[in-house]
Amino acid sequence: MTTTAPLPRSGTAVKGPRGAEYQAMIDSWLATDLDAWTRRVVARNFAPETGSPYWLARATELDFDPRDITRYDQLPAFGPFRLDALRSGRSEDVVPRDIPRPLVGRIYESGGTTGLPCRVFYTPEMIRHRGAWRRWSFVIEGFEPGRTWLQATPTGPHLIGHGMTELSELYGCLVHAIDMDSRWVKRLIRDNRLADVVAYTDHVVEQIVDCLETQHIDHLNTTPALLSALIARRPDLVRQVRGVRLSGTQVSQAQYREFVEAVDGPVGLSYGNTFGSSAGLPPEDDGATMPYVPNYPQVTTTVVDPDDWRTVLPVGARGRVRLTILHDDLFLPNLLERDQATCWNPPGRWPSPGVANVAPLHISRNAPEGLY
Repeated sequence: MTTTAPLPRSGTAVKGPRGAEYQAMIDSWLATDLDAWTRRVVARNFAPETGSPYWLARATELDFDPRDITRYDQLPAFGPFRLDALRSGRSEDVVPRDIPRPLVGRIYESGGTTGLPCRVFYTPEMIRHRGAWRRWSFVIEGFEPGRTWLQATPTGPHLIGHGMTELSELYGCLVHAIDMDSRWVKRLIRDNRLADVVAYTDHVVEQIVDCLETQHIDHLNTTPALLSALIARRPDLVRQVRGVRLSGTQVSQAQYREFVEAVDGPVGLSYGNTFGSSAGLPPEDDGATMPYVPNYPQVTTTVVDPDDWRTVLPVGARGRVRLTILHDDLFLPNLLERDQATCWNPPGRWPSPGVANVAPLHISRNAPEGLY
């Protein structure tokens, strides 16, 4: 049966502590004109008084004046963002100058799948934006506030670990956690040490099992790979929880069907990385279409031709994901992701395209996803 994913608008996603406050933020962002927002972010990052050191230096290399950019569709003029600036450059350099120095807060890192990790400083406003959208996701997926969660994901330098704070502070929850080093698993895969991969996966799953056996856990936040491993080992414990939320980069239709059958409650999905996230909407046709909408307007997704990143593909076409980050405090245009997806047009009046059925662009032992 075909279903249409609902897109809650004003007032429909209010639930739990400070629900009206956070819904007002979402409503404000969804009403934002993307061209006007683009002008605002570009002007801030290139103004001599407020601009970030990185972008002020890059402006001298460009053959156009960045402040002449007036529309979102002009952002490809900057070319693909150079990730080396986030790998070996100073994290402070991409932060606008009018954020007080020395910077105070957290720097988060990417998984380092294809080399050195990228490092990004999150300002309080960026954390607030991410948290509001995460909270919105909890509501539309059917998770009740005030429950007890187990966060079985990477933590440490990884932004996904911040989910513990979002659950506790924004949704009034009690949160347990485990230890997990996702980079170690990826290194084992690259080195073809498959027995060690199995041993480390067992180590992580044992931590989850211990918590589920000894504590009252309502909901589980984990990765698709770990949930599959847990179902294979202890389906009885999976059946005990009243919902699972999955974070990562991809879920197949077969996996989704397996999860829905194994879990007695909602199965929520999100897609994203250290730079920006997209909220999962209810899958359609028994998981044949798994759609996501970006955390607009600070995060946008575009599906482009894998052989020509400037060519934007139409709704229904499949190609490479191009991500653009338009925070006031972080400007990262034209990030070419390692993922492919189908361009998906959200029903109703959603202000930007979404993606569906995300999967790796290429599968290689040198670029493993590991326990994600």
